[in-house]
Amino acid sequence: MVRWRFGACLLAAWALLPYRAAAQPACPERPSAGSVVAEPEDLRSVNGVLRVNLRFRSGVDGDRRMHYCYVSPNGGEAPTLRLKPGDLLVLAVKNEQPVVPPMNAIPGHPRAASGACSGGAMSAASTNVHFHGVTVRPVCHQDDVINTLIQPGEDAFVYRFRIPANEPPGLYWYHPHVHGMTRAQVLGGASGALVVEGTERANPRLAGLAERVFIIRDQELLNPDAAPVQTDSMPPPMVMRDAEGDVLNSGTGGGKPAKDLSINFVSVAYPNYAPAVIKLRPGERQLWRILNASAITYLDLQLLIEDQLQALGVVALDGVPINESGATDEHTLWQSHALVPPAGRIEIVVKGPPEGAKASLVTRTVDTGPAGENDPTRPLATVIGDPAAPAVHTRLDPSPQPLARAGWPWLGNVPPVRTRTLYFSERARDPAAANSPTDFFITVDGRQPKLFDPNSKTPDIVVRQGDVEDWIIENRTQELHDFHVHQLHFMLVDWNGIPLEEPYLRDTVNVAYWDGKSAQYPSVRLRMDFRNPNVVGTFLYHCHLLEHEDGGMMGLIRVEPRRAVHDPAGARQPPPSPPRP
Repeated sequence: MVRWRFGACLLAAWALLPYRAAAQPACPERPSAGSVVAEPEDLRSVNGVLRVNLRFRSGVDGDRRMHYCYVSPNGGEAPTLRLKPGDLLVLAVKNEQPVVPPMNAIPGHPRAASGACSGGAMSAASTNVHFHGVTVRPVCHQDDVINTLIQPGEDAFVYRFRIPANEPPGLYWYHPHVHGMTRAQVLGGASGALVVEGTERANPRLAGLAERVFIIRDQELLNPDAAPVQTDSMPPPMVMRDAEGDVLNSGTGGGKPAKDLSINFVSVAYPNYAPAVIKLRPGERQLWRILNASAITYLDLQLLIEDQLQALGVVALDGVPINESGATDEHTLWQSHALVPPAGRIEIVVKGPPEGAKASLVTRTVDTGPAGENDPTRPLATVIGDPAAPAVHTRLDPSPQPLARAGWPWLGNVPPVRTRTLYFSERARDPAAANSPTDFFITVDGRQPKLFDPNSKTPDIVVRQGDVEDWIIENRTQELHDFHVHQLHFMLVDWNGIPLEEPYLRDTVNVAYWDGKSAQYPSVRLRMDFRNPNVVGTFLYHCHLLEHEDGGMMGLIRVEPRRAVHDPAGARQPPPSPPRP
């Protein structure tokens, strides 16, 4: 069931569509359906510095769908930014959208305060950049999304920061994060990969592998009134939960999805799902870095050869190698499927199919709950083993130097100093109206739910740098929610009170939906890591389903320097838990 969820800011943006459609210049033309998937343009650091100029644009395609884009000086869309730990990024972003009226008259939408990160009055054309997963300071010109507004018609805004020397090597990404406009801009395609080089240093088994970057995005349905077709030649999957209990497979495999998908901008549109094409040489091992840059769509990826499942060798989640900090001797986690929530990243080792074999990359059914969206089984790409496939232009170092061990104890062995409980909830503004807008909340337990207020400077949670905490996140709604926190990674400790042995880190996690009757709400317990000095400052935590985020399901956290701090959130402080083995 898809409900009407758009706030006043988003409605105002779409109301300005005729005005915006006249924007010049617009986004680059995107590939046609069924195309061979091309690699994004690579922009690499040189002598420890990557200087990039990006232009942010928007426009309407021939099907009246809104596009947003980052354009490189070479005219390419969404280039991949490649840096090494310790490298300096100097990113100038020029907003080339047309100037539109400000939104100050709309309740709940801010006028930016004066200062270096003030872009003036917020409008539907305002933008900024969030560097998702990277542990850089939440301050002006680094990773501030609370105050920074890049306005059309003004000089380019310059981001300038170093990738921390201890940043885990892997796949990160960049995207806009203006409250009320995040969904529209990301759904329109404004996203790109950021790769911190050196994953082969953490896992020498990857040395010398060819490397591919695949960004899966969602977009408005091209054919919303079409009847569904059968897309799955395999029997319906069993009703099951994955290892984390995140996703209950509905077992149907079909139906109309909420959104179309694309892979590196090659659209795979409902209902015919003409797949994109991925070519590699038969038997060739490659590292695929896959980003789910969707606004709302969950992925459950599988690789099939002659309709038989192939094992996926998972080597990293959310930018962090799964053997990070020496927490496990396992270098590869072999799985039959890979769940990737919105904003999640997964890095997998695949092997090229035999020449002439039928092979495909698919996403399987994801049941997001009775109040959620339908994500049916559908193909993404035909995978072809072709001896003449062109060589991949990026390869990992064949002779890497080992990655240095982390300078502090493994997160799973550090007892938390306190435990907090937060919960997701939703509320129809008019319960008697079938099409009532829905408000979305993430609330510290013991407080009253409230919508995120972009004008408020009062944090919902205050913590001290150097601490480790456990956060219990409950879901009191009947749809999945995707918890994300800026500036840091966390460890999933248990699901519904059941301890898990998952010695790796992530920055997004699903929380299963409530069945509407059980006395206990679904929950996850997360070991939150505030030890890195770069987390000092004020930043956000939220659901990464962007219509939920824009609809108010977001909170403000302030990390203060190491000293006594008063916490207005009323954190419960039980005796410290013993270290995990």
